[in-house]
Amino acid sequence: MNKPIAPSLLQPDEAFADYLKNTAYRIDENAEAARLKAGARVGISRPHESAHLHVAGEATYIDDLPELAGTLHCALGLSPVAHGTLRSAELDPIRALPGVVAVLTAADVPGTNDCGSIVHDDPILCDGEIRYLGQPVFAVIAETRDQARRAAAKAKDVLQIDALPPVLTPQDAHAKQQYVVPPMHLVRSTNDGGAQAAIAKAPHRLKGTFDVGGQEQFYLEGQISYAVPKENDGMHVFCSTQHPSEMQHLVAHALKLHAHHVQVECRRMGGGFGGKESQSGLFACVAAIAAKRLNRPVKLRLDRDDDFMVTGRRHCFWYDYEVGFDDEGRILGAEITMVSRAGHSADLSGPVMTRALCHFDNAYWLPDVAMHGFSGKTNTQSNTAFRGFGGPQGAIAIENILDGVARQLGRDPLAVRRANFYGTTERNVTPYLQTVTDNVIHELVDQLAAGSGYSARRAAVAAFNDTSPVLKRGIALVPLKFGISFNVKHFNQAGALVHVYNDGSILVNHGGTEMGQGLNTKVAQVVAHELGVSFEKVRVTATDTQKVANTSATAASTGADLNGKAAQDAARQIRERLAACIAGHHGGEPSAVVFANDQVQVNGRTLPFDAVVAQAYLDRVQLWSDGFYATPGLSWDREKMQGRPFYYFAYGAAVSEVLVDTLTGEWKLLRADVLHDVGRSLNPAVDVGQVEGAFIQGMGWLTTEELVWHPQTGKLTTHAPSTYKIPTANDCPPVFNVRLFEGRNAEDSIHRSKAVGEPPLLLPFSVFFAIRDAVSAVGGHRIDPPLRAPATSEAILAAITAVKAAA
Repeated sequence: MNKPIAPSLLQPDEAFADYLKNTAYRIDENAEAARLKAGARVGISRPHESAHLHVAGEATYIDDLPELAGTLHCALGLSPVAHGTLRSAELDPIRALPGVVAVLTAADVPGTNDCGSIVHDDPILCDGEIRYLGQPVFAVIAETRDQARRAAAKAKDVLQIDALPPVLTPQDAHAKQQYVVPPMHLVRSTNDGGAQAAIAKAPHRLKGTFDVGGQEQFYLEGQISYAVPKENDGMHVFCSTQHPSEMQHLVAHALKLHAHHVQVECRRMGGGFGGKESQSGLFACVAAIAAKRLNRPVKLRLDRDDDFMVTGRRHCFWYDYEVGFDDEGRILGAEITMVSRAGHSADLSGPVMTRALCHFDNAYWLPDVAMHGFSGKTNTQSNTAFRGFGGPQGAIAIENILDGVARQLGRDPLAVRRANFYGTTERNVTPYLQTVTDNVIHELVDQLAAGSGYSARRAAVAAFNDTSPVLKRGIALVPLKFGISFNVKHFNQAGALVHVYNDGSILVNHGGTEMGQGLNTKVAQVVAHELGVSFEKVRVTATDTQKVANTSATAASTGADLNGKAAQDAARQIRERLAACIAGHHGGEPSAVVFANDQVQVNGRTLPFDAVVAQAYLDRVQLWSDGFYATPGLSWDREKMQGRPFYYFAYGAAVSEVLVDTLTGEWKLLRADVLHDVGRSLNPAVDVGQVEGAFIQGMGWLTTEELVWHPQTGKLTTHAPSTYKIPTANDCPPVFNVRLFEGRNAEDSIHRSKAVGEPPLLLPFSVFFAIRDAVSAVGGHRIDPPLRAPATSEAILAAITAVKAAA
């Protein structure tokens, strides 16, 4: 008989109780208390700076802002066809509907009808070519949001379109050689014949294809912009965006104005995950165009279904690969073709593919490799940034290959992975010729394997499967190496302003945006530490293009690295001025003045920080400063695809154990053990939360979140929570051990910390490969399961059926 699933895995209340009981963090409260007493403000676990506002419902988002008198509301008329030519649009009937003030088309754009982030190939409103089902064709502006939406819903009745067959899959686009950016090739050869010669000479070979689906960002706050016209051609746009400066420039171009006419402000977002890096531009532009045209405030807030239909998401990838390897599973040669579904325009597909190619190696040294990247142009939403930005799509390909290599050799996949790890003094140069100088993957994986009891549990899984014909367990340990920095060198810069008021309170503004990840909390901690004051003395204000100009997107996990350093630079200048001032009054060297615990020690005396500030004000000392930071040592040759694109690497690993029902394809994550490298954490509690969240989000991408387009019409059929399934609290494992790896960044990052936003999204690879391990057990681990991602129950059942047929 099959062994029953434990009751706690079936009953949500008991499962949650077990989760709370068994979850373990590496947060040493005693050590943190000692550091706090000594004056440290970083390395301390603090609640999110807006947590009390969130739980009280007082944290304001764009839609919570009081609407000014005369505010109008906007909704978009969407194309009901995936591909074709717009012959005509009879909009007068819509203009006559109740409450409608105006209906705008591409002809009403004063400036450039484009919101492309890099390549100018993305019209704000349809310019005649229908590119995807859901493309905005016109904008309705009405007295109420309901009136605008009802009018916009008439789009299918007023648009005359000559339909054409759509291209929907990356494979179809690749077959037609239809791409949004030129193909990319990253090659390293140690012999005359390159990767193919190495594969041909290898004792063993493996060849195959693999599919990985896309993922909807599913931010809780949808896309929204509120545009308010100001005097002298000014435009103030409140926008839920990760990139206020890009929104500023897009709006300025659309209105045919200068950047200084446009102010973009964002206090916080209800999630972004990359979906609000470039794609908030269309909505900011439409709202601003309408506000300019009518000289009234205009709000554009998307309905959730429209958000799905209009915006892009994580790119799905299709892979065709061949590798050669030795008896230990070491890769001797590899060639892979990656094809992404880019959508109808370039958006950020080029940088996403670049990062995918640069992460195919993951934690492994590949001596001879040839990678080919193609960004397929399809008649679907233009895909964009999503947490990991192509890195997960690149890294999962090599993990799938190594999993297959291990099965072909009959070895433990962890042994094969270890055999291929980067070295520390040799075998340590990436295919793009960056030397890996900070490698901690060996000790990290050793710690995790020992602490999680991996070997014993693997044996227990095998014993369970031997006596259980229907329920099968699987286990996998998967590592990660993730590069930190923007692909584009000039994005790796940031600015900040720090004001110290004469009562000793401090106001900070920086170029990063807060989307729930705790960036403002960490920046405030950095400033408090630098000035030696309590956290409560520091307040961080809304991101605003009129305060810090030319900001980079809050993306690529660089938010704390860049903005923390910039804020530290500004605070340090103020501290040095204060030290010189107070040393002038009390003697001693300015360099010997100590700021800690809201006090200043100078020449044997201890003064309150507030008193020192007040004295400096009387002495006419500048109590505000700007700060700036640019990441050093980066280089990238886009043509050769060589250089040093990353300042450093973050590492991590996870062990996951699952249970699969082979009759239905249903599965359950029983336990997950995570050890992740964040250097010297600025805020361990926030970082653990980021790791946990990334793990569950990545698990959703690889298991439940399936995107489906109708094969003939091109309509996205999974466009609502009823059909698109993100993980819930009940999907968290009952045992979830998350620990932070003890260490420090080898590079001079902010307090030697490491980025934590994107890297941990690769940790749930372990869930996917644990499921693959369980499916493989159906055939006695002799057959490589053809499991696609997401590994939905249908996909699992299909793979089980294939394994049984081949066994």
